[in-house]
Amino acid sequence: MRFEYCPHCGTRAVQKEIGDEGLMPWCDRCKRPLFDIFSTCIIALAVDEEGNVALLRQGYISTRHYVLVSGYIKPGESAEECAAREIGEELGLAVRGLHFTGTYWLGKKDMLMIGFVANVHREEFHLSQEVDQAVWVTPEEALTMVNAHPAISHQVVEYYVDHRESLTPSVLA
Repeated sequence: MRFEYCPHCGTRAVQKEIGDEGLMPWCDRCKRPLFDIFSTCIIALAVDEEGNVALLRQGYISTRHYVLVSGYIKPGESAEECAAREIGEELGLAVRGLHFTGTYWLGKKDMLMIGFVANVHREEFHLSQEVDQAVWVTPEEALTMVNAHPAISHQVVEYYVDHRESLTPSVLA
């Protein structure tokens, strides 16, 4: 979100040179810069003990491609807590450990996605109402089932394929 008006006092923002930031919205009344706001969410690839991965089908996201677990980070929640919560909510699986894969900008939604590989114990899925279907597949199959480049799901699966031998996930308490 880009500010035209100050969210604190309602004064129309002006453009002002702010150090290294360059020209940006500024509130003359509050004497403060108005930095752009964007959503932050996680995207996570659930991986079982055998190295198989869980993919989801969510019709409101895509009817052609499978996707990974994703969700918005709630205020006061860490990205790791969000990843574990979302995997629990969407797949009904408990996360045993996480490995950070990187951050990804999704411009069409002005969103920063924080990526993880999540170690889970393979169990029967208990899907949320948001999920139409979930499947366990090999990582190589997953690359053909998610949207291709530059889709973030594809990048996270590729990361796992390229690094699976050296991943050392953090253990969750």
